[in-house]
Formats: sequence, structure tokens, C-alpha cells
Amino acid sequence: MDKRSDLADGEANELPVDASYEPDLPHTHDIAGRTISDDSFESYESYPYPELSEMHLRSRRRRYTWPLSLFVLTCLSTFWAGITDWQPHAHTAAITSPILLKHLIYAHGLQGLIYMGCVLAILGAHEMGHFVATLRHRVPASLPFFIPFPLAPIGTMGAVIGMDGRLANRKQIFDIGIAGPLAGLVVAIPIMAYGVSQLTLGTEPLRNYHGEIYDCPLLVRWMIEFFHPDAAPVRNVTNRFLNPYFMAGWVGFLITGLNMLPVSQLDGGHVIYSLFGRRAHWVARAFILFAMTFIVFADATIWIPMTLLVVLMGTDHPPTADDKVSLGTFRTVLGIGSLVIPWLCFPIHGLIIR
Repeated sequence: MDKRSDLADGEANELPVDASYEPDLPHTHDIAGRTISDDSFESYESYPYPELSEMHLRSRRRRYTWPLSLFVLTCLSTFWAGITDWQPHAHTAAITSPILLKHLIYAHGLQGLIYMGCVLAILGAHEMGHFVATLRHRVPASLPFFIPFPLAPIGTMGAVIGMDGRLANRKQIFDIGIAGPLAGLVVAIPIMAYGVSQLTLGTEPLRNYHGEIYDCPLLVRWMIEFFHPDAAPVRNVTNRFLNPYFMAGWVGFLITGLNMLPVSQLDGGHVIYSLFGRRAHWVARAFILFAMTFIVFADATIWIPMTLLVVLMGTDHPPTADDKVSLGTFRTVLGIGSLVIPWLCFPIHGLIIR
């Protein structure tokens, strides 16, 4: 008869066991690659999956390499704008001439450094406001990407962070949207105030001037009236009377006012969608229609590229992860109050070149 045990009768299988046998198991590692053993938790060995480790390192390098590289390039482009008196197009020969470049640095190096530092402080505060808000709400986001533009008088086109707004609910998208402009203004306003106090106001009629003319936002006009009460009303400032603090503040106001326009996925678009939901789509469309009309009748052609970019992005803000979350009284009041930021900070005519 077969002597196999019958499990149906409740008998257990009996297998021979070698008590001296010790299996040769590989080391077990935690995610950091640390050896987990009974003897020590402090010994380290190579990651058990080198191909995954290499992919992880490459991903981390990409995450930091591009933001850091663009930041350095923006430092250079804003420094270049400062040492050329915000007229880089007039000094292109210095790019290929070490002698001319050395002369510019000796003559205006300090001005370039001040302008570069102030602009990056404003942009950095703005973007870190967004970034910290994404961390607080655990919404995945990239590091800030600064945008160099060495051919422009201001040397930059601002900065952006990458984020999927569909992962944030109504309250979170409001916090992320409003945090950047408010943080940027905290830095931009004192810089602009100091720049206005140091401003030299000329009396030359603009009809006789040939060069760059910077339109003054409403808040800047109020500052000029405060610091220069005896001066005639000022609506524009010409290039020859600028200083690096004023220019950095002007850039900060421009970028803040532009971002707070109530369209698409700009900061203002986030805020107004959080306040009014899908009704904000009609506000955005009406604003684009108004902007196009203004460009035609005021001959403000400088805003055509920006308007086209917004239209291509789409004027309507996408839905959030949960549109039904309540903002609460404080956020609602703050959001409505923030709608005046473009009116106070945005230079309507921007930069005029004659």
C-alpha cells in the first residue's frame, strides 16, 4: 500500500529536514540601498537594481539641470540689459568684441548687478510663492523655470512653474494662483518705491524724444506724486532718466499685472475661476474682446503677441479636481480685492519705442 499521507483523514505530510542547511539569500535593501540585516543597519552596498538607480539619477539631474541652467542664463541676460542701459540692441557689437564688453562692464557693471539682483528677487519671490503653495497642498509641480531674453530691453520674459491644475481643488488652485503675485509684490513695491525716490525727472517734451518710453502704471504715478510733489504729472519715463531700481520695479509690476489678468491659466485666471466657477469663462472672453479692441484703437501693437499666446492657450480655465469646495469668507474677500492688481500695476501702453 502507498504510504502517502491522506490529508482528507487529517494526517500531515512529513518531509525530511536538514537542520544544518542555511539558504544563501541575497541581501535585502531598503529604498536608499541600505543593507537590512540582523547584525547591522549601517552598512551600505550598491543598489540591487543598477538600471533603475541610473534612471532615477538621470531623472533627478533633468529636474534640476534645466531650471538651474535657465536661471544662470537669465542672470546673464538681465545683467546684459543693465549694463547696456536697457538698450541691448544698440550694443550688439559688444557681444563679439571683448574690448567693448569690458568697457560696458567697467562703466555700468554695478548698475547691471543691481538690476539683475532686484529683478531675480522679484521673479524668485513670485515663483516661490506658487511653489511653496503647491508644496503646502501637495500638488505636484516643477521647480521655477526662468526665461532669459537677452534681446529685450528688460532681459527676461519672467518665469513659470509646471503644474497640473486638475489635481488641485477650487481652494487649492486659488491659494496657488494668488500666492505668486502677492509674494512678488511684497518685494517689487519697496524696490519700485526706492527707484521712484531716486528718479530724475526730465522736462524734455516727449515729441522731441527718440528712444524707449516706459508707460507708468497707476501705482507708480501715485508714488511719483508722493516722492516728487513739485513735479508735473508724469505718465511716462524715458530711458535717459532711468535707474536700476525703477526698472526692476517696473518689470515686477509688468509681470505681476500681466499674470493677474483674468484669462486662461494665468494667475488671475486661477483666481477668477475659483471665485465664479464656469461664469469666469464669460469674463475671460469679454476681456479678450476688450483687449483686441484696445490694441486696434490705441495702436498698442506691443500686446499683440501676448494676446495671441493667450488665445492659443485657450481663454477658458479648465475645471479643478473639485469645484464644489468652499473658498470661505477670507479667500473670497482676498480674491475680489486682488482683481484691482492689474488696474494698479499693469502699464497699459507698455514700452513705446520711437
